Amino acid sequence: MRRFGLIGKKLGHSFSKRYFSEKFAQEGIADAAYELYELPEIAEFPKLLAREPELVGLNVTVPYKELVIPYLHELDESAARIGAVNTIRIEGERTKGYNTDYIGFRDTLLQFCPPEEGVKALVLGTGGAAKAVWATLDELAIPYTSVSRNPTQNQLHYEAITTEVLQAYSLIINTTPLGMAPNTAAAPAIPYEALTAGHYLYDLVYNPEETLFLQKGRLAGAHTINGLPMLYAQADAAWKIWTNE
Repeated sequence: MRRFGLIGKKLGHSFSKRYFSEKFAQEGIADAAYELYELPEIAEFPKLLAREPELVGLNVTVPYKELVIPYLHELDESAARIGAVNTIRIEGERTKGYNTDYIGFRDTLLQFCPPEEGVKALVLGTGGAAKAVWATLDELAIPYTSVSRNPTQNQLHYEAITTEVLQAYSLIINTTPLGMAPNTAAAPAIPYEALTAGHYLYDLVYNPEETLFLQKGRLAGAHTINGLPMLYAQADAAWKIWTNE
């Protein structure tokens, strides 16, 4: 039996087990199972591998996308460049980290908002998820500025996001967990009244399907997309990595 799974601190919100279990059933894959592995701290990771010798593939979610890296034998080029891992391939006792968030975001962004001359992006958040977004924007040559509650050089604080700033950025990407269930009343602090039909709002959150961030954007006439298409795309990419398909 090939065993796959997801590691993270709290996994009650996860879609991965349902997605892969349904995939196995629909495609008649009888020799595979997908489980959730909640780890109170990343130091438990080696113990998990020792306890589950049938594991051949893992997904990684918050807060371990960066913390897991020192425990891996090897990194794929894109994961090394991004500095975050969300997919692990296990062969024998060797582990290799990949980043399929980057693949999922890139492919869905190109469909949602094909890059045009003059497009600039505002990236809300600077955590592990933001790193995959930055790598994609760099690859697509889309200039961007990151927004943080604790900005470093070349980043903005939320208080600096004025109407004038939003007029300069047509693509706004939320990489924070703000608005994720059960805290659905939360949203990034930006001047939503400045949004127009010329704005594109991409929220990496997928539960609920329409966050307050997206709702406010839609009501202002902006184009919106949630994180579900990205989630499906990154899961498919992970499956290809695990199975060499």
